[in-house]
Amino acid sequence: MRNKIVALLLLVLCTISAVIAQTQQSSKILPYPIHQKKLDNGLNVVTVPYNSPGIAAFYIVVRAGSREEVEKGKTGFAHFFEHMMFRGTDKYSTEAYGDIMKEMGAAANANTSIDRTLYHMTGNADMLDKMFEIEADRFQNLKYSVHDFKTEAGAVKGEYTKNSASPYQQLYEKLVSTAFTKHTYAHTTMGFFEDVVDMPNQYDYSLTFFDRFYRPEYTTILVVGDVTPDKVNNLAQQYFGNWKRGNYKPDIATEPKQTQTRYAHVQQQGFPPYLTLAFKGPAFSDNSKDLPALSILSNILFSQNSDLYRKLVVQEQKARFIGGGPQYSRDPNLVSYSASVVNANDMQYVKDEMMRVLNEAKTKPIDAQKIADTKSRIKYSFAMSMDSPDAIANSLSQYIWLTGNPEALNNMYAVFDTVTAKDLMDVAKKYFTPTTLTVGTIAPSEKSPVK
Repeated sequence: MRNKIVALLLLVLCTISAVIAQTQQSSKILPYPIHQKKLDNGLNVVTVPYNSPGIAAFYIVVRAGSREEVEKGKTGFAHFFEHMMFRGTDKYSTEAYGDIMKEMGAAANANTSIDRTLYHMTGNADMLDKMFEIEADRFQNLKYSVHDFKTEAGAVKGEYTKNSASPYQQLYEKLVSTAFTKHTYAHTTMGFFEDVVDMPNQYDYSLTFFDRFYRPEYTTILVVGDVTPDKVNNLAQQYFGNWKRGNYKPDIATEPKQTQTRYAHVQQQGFPPYLTLAFKGPAFSDNSKDLPALSILSNILFSQNSDLYRKLVVQEQKARFIGGGPQYSRDPNLVSYSASVVNANDMQYVKDEMMRVLNEAKTKPIDAQKIADTKSRIKYSFAMSMDSPDAIANSLSQYIWLTGNPEALNNMYAVFDTVTAKDLMDVAKKYFTPTTLTVGTIAPSEKSPVK
């Protein structure tokens, strides 16, 4: 009898624990448990089981982007390795790697940004062992000749040349190099043009860059789908456990305080006039209200259902579109609002109207119901997009490169719920100041047509 009572009590306790765990998880915007394990060498391993029979997304986040390119004359290498990582190893050539992808029915790709380089594939969950094997091989045993290096450096130069033909890209490069004078956000992911041109001569440095950043302490493996944490952790230990930890940390300069409005201009005939207002903003934090408040405020002021959009785009037809918001990044970056203007003569008017609503936001409380509706739209849109292993992994990867912790996603969205009308006014006062503004323009005139 006593054993039955003990068994019953244990069952009740287990049930209560399960209910509590489910309740805690359901309060998070991502309704799936996130399992994490740190290997002895510093590699972070994240697993999210998701009901996707036979499918798994395999992501590797390297927390090294153009932000880490601190040495003069050595920009563009984070993006360069996005290319080089597909050059093969002694064990698996480029062709062999491609053949394995086909066998797994997988699609593999990579991309680079200011704060990270991201490698990803989605394929047959039953072949997770092979995914780990081939990724571990190239991350630890990448090999390329001087000829291969120069060939890829030429391809990168071609990509830069193609991208820089766009006036939008030209403006973006000028904008960030004007807004930032010390921090590495001053150069784009592609790097400075002179460095890209010189890249074929930098073979030895490329080996140094790889040795510095392609290390376990910079890396997170993220697997989402038809998997278990035990299996993922065991495979990570098997294939990445002997990966040697490095010891390099870049010295990234702090950006000095901006004290006056700056201007970046691209003269372009026969091209739609374009205007960007870029204010210095905050670094990402999953416990500060600043970025959530800026996101909500940007949505209210500049989205397609905003008063300003209706005025400038629909009614007056002086702009083709307006939009923008804060950039989520590891260090303080820009809060940018842009407008494609119909007539260059109206650029000053459009700029004044954009500044008007930003200044009004400092003193005019926004209706509580409008704030609540905007929060709901933002959160609902995100939640509804979490419908596949790849979508979940892609979203989690952002918060991994921002903080190193995927739970930052849930933490940040929890802060959304606490934002008030006063918080919106506070961030407007804090960030929308002329002294931290960089104005970017594309117009036929030799100089910027706005003040």
